[in-house]
Amino acid sequence: MALALSILDQSTIASGRGADAAIRETLALARLADELGYARYWLAEHHNSQSHAGSAPEILIAAIAATTRRIRIGSAGVMLPHYAALKVAEQFRVLEAIAPGRIDLGLGRAPGSDGRTAYALNPAAVRQEEGDRFPAQVQEVLGWLGEGLPVNHPFASIRAQPEGAGLPEVWLLGSSDYGAQLAGLLGLPYCFAHFITDGAGAEEALAAYRARFRPQSGRLAAPHAALAVFAVCAATEAEAERRFSSRAVWRLSRDRGIYPPLPSPEEAAAYPATPPERERLQRMRQTALIGTPEQVRGKIEALASQLGAQEVAVLSPVHDPEARRDSVRRLAEAFGLPAAARAAA
Repeated sequence: MALALSILDQSTIASGRGADAAIRETLALARLADELGYARYWLAEHHNSQSHAGSAPEILIAAIAATTRRIRIGSAGVMLPHYAALKVAEQFRVLEAIAPGRIDLGLGRAPGSDGRTAYALNPAAVRQEEGDRFPAQVQEVLGWLGEGLPVNHPFASIRAQPEGAGLPEVWLLGSSDYGAQLAGLLGLPYCFAHFITDGAGAEEALAAYRARFRPQSGRLAAPHAALAVFAVCAATEAEAERRFSSRAVWRLSRDRGIYPPLPSPEEAAAYPATPPERERLQRMRQTALIGTPEQVRGKIEALASQLGAQEVAVLSPVHDPEARRDSVRRLAEAFGLPAAARAAA
């Protein structure tokens, strides 16, 4: 079975451009991904960030659904502890009605923000340690999406509208074995956030997912795993490294708990790296999924094979939006996506 190739987008804010521009760039890239034949387009959720503008994936999903034809669109993810399970189910039922058969609901447990912002989003959840209710919340979402709540559940009589024949595809997302084990126990597809950990913990999490997997009626018959990875390609290795330099220097800030806009390659080149930081940058270059399209395809396929993933979602934050589109086009062609082949002809 061929590896499915998708896109993950954080609506990255680039230096010199506003957060509103990042949202419009997301909408444009989604249309291109639809034309090129990518399988899915997933939107991340972040709050109070100078790096990422995607604070409301459910709204972006609706906008993308209205301007694309065939690609699946989803969240990667909705950070469920911030919200009531009923409201999330209602939102994604509406989205499924807008674009039947094309909606994914990826659910995550991480805050996607700092603790103060998480409190501002949902003070009650923080006081009640709502994160510990994550498994119950997931099951409530599944119940309101059509499986039904237990008869003794206090909200069993409540129905999430609009009801219809189709349902969104529910995924669990994570960067540790917590979500992996829960996805296995609930019989749901699981995506590991490889780009967050640089792969640390991926093998253990996916092994835990497969070991804990229990088929559930109406869900998966067997485990189905995906990876979300950082990858950038270009016509030459040198240009790919130049594009990657923005992300690499940004990661130095992230490692210090600072989340600035994505620097340009010129700003990255001028960054006064300390000797330890230069060593860190070199290690990043050695392990990053960057290079020519054929090189990046080989690295992605090898990683997916090593970890037993059936799908890969590619995150490609590049400062220049046209360079990012170029990377997306070249990668689609390298993977032989049918629509990409037609576009290149």
